[in-house]
Amino acid sequence: MTGFADSTAYLEGRSIATLARDHDVSRGAIPVADLLSERTVADPGAPAPELPVVLDMQGKVADLLRTADLEPAERAALDQGVTVRRGHGYTLRVTAAPAVHRQLLDRCQPPDRTQGAPVVPAQRKARREYENRVNALPATAGP
Repeated sequence: MTGFADSTAYLEGRSIATLARDHDVSRGAIPVADLLSERTVADPGAPAPELPVVLDMQGKVADLLRTADLEPAERAALDQGVTVRRGHGYTLRVTAAPAVHRQLLDRCQPPDRTQGAPVVPAQRKARREYENRVNALPATAGP
């Protein structure tokens, strides 16, 4: 399967499992090397793409982000997240490139920054926990 058509989707953070489902093939049939080589061949000076990482996001953060105006890659990462029930709330397990996690964090401003919204300590704590997980990711070179 050389020249796989969904290399852009993969580089934007779509998972191998999702691509396999979309094309009705097994995950092993997705040529990861082809997905990555298109970018490296086209621009040898470009940095290697970030590989997706899995981070848990508290439900309060996910609920806040679902109401935000997101870019397509951010929306896809959020929509493809796996819900994990925990006690009274839930956690969303999100698989995305570190850059997408950083963008989601930027879009999830602390609730007390918005005009007229009540300050909810649980939401601040949930955002802070997600921020700590994102900040623990390795730093990337670039702008």
